[in-house]
Amino acid sequence: MSVANEFLAVFIDGVPGRGHSDAPLENRNPSTGEVIGHFYPANEADVDQAVLAAHAAFEDRRWRALSPAHRSRAMHRLADLIEEHGDELAALEMQEAGKLKAAARQGEVPFAAECFRYHAGWCSKLEGRTTPMTMAAQGEFHTYTVHDAIGVAGLITPYNGALVQASWKLAPALAAGCTVVIKPDEKTPMSTLRLAELAVAAGIPPGVVNVVVGSGQSAGAALVRHPLVRKISFTGSTKTGKEIGRTAMDDLKKVTLELGGKSPIIVLDDADLDAAIHGVADAIFSNAGQVCVAGSRLYAESRIYDELVAGVAELSRQLKVGRADDGDTDVGPLISERHRDNVLAAITGGEFDGAKILTGGKRIDLDGGYFVEPTVIVDADSTMSVLREEIFGPVLVATKANDMQQCVRESNNSRYGLAASIWTRDIAKAHRLANEVQAGIVWVNCHGIPDMAVPFGGYKQSGWGRENGLEGLLAYTELKSVICKL
Repeated sequence: MSVANEFLAVFIDGVPGRGHSDAPLENRNPSTGEVIGHFYPANEADVDQAVLAAHAAFEDRRWRALSPAHRSRAMHRLADLIEEHGDELAALEMQEAGKLKAAARQGEVPFAAECFRYHAGWCSKLEGRTTPMTMAAQGEFHTYTVHDAIGVAGLITPYNGALVQASWKLAPALAAGCTVVIKPDEKTPMSTLRLAELAVAAGIPPGVVNVVVGSGQSAGAALVRHPLVRKISFTGSTKTGKEIGRTAMDDLKKVTLELGGKSPIIVLDDADLDAAIHGVADAIFSNAGQVCVAGSRLYAESRIYDELVAGVAELSRQLKVGRADDGDTDVGPLISERHRDNVLAAITGGEFDGAKILTGGKRIDLDGGYFVEPTVIVDADSTMSVLREEIFGPVLVATKANDMQQCVRESNNSRYGLAASIWTRDIAKAHRLANEVQAGIVWVNCHGIPDMAVPFGGYKQSGWGRENGLEGLLAYTELKSVICKL
């Protein structure tokens, strides 16, 4: 995939190649800051070529006309190949995304494989229904519905889960019969390019899965604008999601958006405190807080607040911050120098506004990488940016609440509504709070557990639509009604 340290940046119609933008981009290892290599990103002409390849594959029915059993077998083979090449894929995630070794090999890789196994089952189960007409005599008409593949889907994925995000968008698109063009984040393209190669090796015809690597402003925007793209699935910032929504309105593309989050963790005074301490820490410090559902706001009832926050702070001091390839590392690097500086600026801004840094909050100079201490902030109020805006780093803001209802009010006092977790031993309280919290997914006594069968997406400015489950599959289809006069 590289020649003389130059990485290829497109995979079109089954053929890898270089992009045709004039200026090369560097690919860096966030654990060390070292340049891994460089590539010439895709330009608008490359995107057009990729879309045309996907459109031709859709029009000649080389994928969607295959039997459901055939398509299912190909997707199962792709899952097998992901596992067979698991060490290679995990190494790419560690090198370019800073994913910890165990998280990449034991988490990202098997979950990516499961995306295809789960959706392979849907190939033969995407059913319509028959519907009796209300204004015609029985037996005069036969009426039924079918789910048609929507066409070419543009899949735009983030850096913080490149392989998994590509897989959980690609798998339902393939199960529905679509063809795709994937635009991974330009900082983490290599695992997606390798995934496309494995798809062809699994028997998915060339042209069905295409990849273009480039910036959002160029390649991403060209993909969203392209008139032959009928569906966009985007995971990323709310700001960019809004821009995509406005652009997609021009030709009424179907859009799924999984956007920003400022996910609350609610801990009631009857919770298992030790489990909650470890759960809160894991929810915010995993992947250095670069997780869309990171539990970045903690609301705890006053009786257990001090002990809980002290426990999380003490645990955060014990976490080892280090390189992704160090098996003893607990918290890895941030993706880039720029992002590290943005996280530090957010922490400084919170302190300037009057919040208190209980622990952490500083840059760590280690091996040239982009590291920030696990941070716990207290004494913030709802007007402060540190409590309202997504930081996307290892930064927890803790707030004391008088009672359960205050926890709910404060949790819902946000423009976001992606995820939340509730910690309690009382099952009645758990269900009551789950009903009141405004979030697309709510965990009880756990946080951040994904599953392909469970719909995922956000309320409010955390997104449009859902991914995973039947709802995620149907997002890649158009519903057609057929009325036959007998």
